[in-house]
Amino acid sequence: MSTDIARIRLLVLDVDGVLTDGRLYYGPRGEALKVFHARDGAGLQQLRAAGMVIAVISGRRSPMTRRRCRELGIRHVIQGVADKQAALQRLCARLAIEPAECACIGDDTPDVPMMRAAGLAFAVADAHEAARRAAHVVTVLPGGCGAVREVCDRLLAARHPT
Repeated sequence: MSTDIARIRLLVLDVDGVLTDGRLYYGPRGEALKVFHARDGAGLQQLRAAGMVIAVISGRRSPMTRRRCRELGIRHVIQGVADKQAALQRLCARLAIEPAECACIGDDTPDVPMMRAAGLAFAVADAHEAARRAAHVVTVLPGGCGAVREVCDRLLAARHPT
């Protein structure tokens, strides 16, 4: 790993394929449902309580994402962006956090530049090959099925070694 995991201060998440399983459910009026895993939410809350800053950078705009982030206390929610690397750089500058102190979780090619810019990159188990190649770590679990909790547990363990 290129970055000392204990130095990580910011965790940035993609949504579709990371916080969800990547499937999009559409009804007659548009996107109707996203499914989030409760354990991922619990891990994010534990990480936030331990002092980690959590952010979401997503290419898609979704009221369900905004609602879930509000429930989890995630204040930094950036949606509808095509250039996730630029969004990450602006976020790091605004928070006065170096990219080397940032970890991110991605699953597909739009995430790769952001993953390469971060100090520590995770890809979910079912990520596109390009995202897996860009990752320092590939999770055991797939997106939307506990992969985020897996990353949270790893970051928490690094902050509080036993």
